[in-house]
Amino acid sequence: MTMANWMDGQNIAIADLMRMLPHRHPFLLIDRVVACEPGKSIRGYKNVTRVDCADDPRAIAEARAGMPVLLVLEALAQLSVVLARKTLGQTNGDEAMFFFAGIDDARFGEAAQPGECLELESSVVRIMLTRGVGKFATRATVGRRLVAEATMIAMPARGVAPGALA
Repeated sequence: MTMANWMDGQNIAIADLMRMLPHRHPFLLIDRVVACEPGKSIRGYKNVTRVDCADDPRAIAEARAGMPVLLVLEALAQLSVVLARKTLGQTNGDEAMFFFAGIDDARFGEAAQPGECLELESSVVRIMLTRGVGKFATRATVGRRLVAEATMIAMPARGVAPGALA
């Protein structure tokens, strides 16, 4: 698929992301979505900052801190939820909240460093439309360098009002 086909009206602005996800700074870990094909795949970015790498003060002082892999996995999970919502036609977040339900086959490479742009990708492996449960193949890279990849499962929370857990 060419970049022109990816970009055909599927760029998702930060304001729209904030309507689809309950997360806010510093927990909203997607800066922009540049491509989304509902039912197939999505691509977005996270600009890595020192704040994202602040889990070890000694590493920051030595200028070797990287973005923790758990935050990278959370960014991939958030991106997958956006894809699930777009696939199911849910765009404003008033529908059921989605929860990260599982992870398989996780692999990790070199950590993303402050100042780098983390490229996030998620592809639908399977979505059960009647239940809204989705399985996604995800990958985070900086250029050609692998940061993390995993298969993730997301599912809607039944009986939980949007904002009830915020």
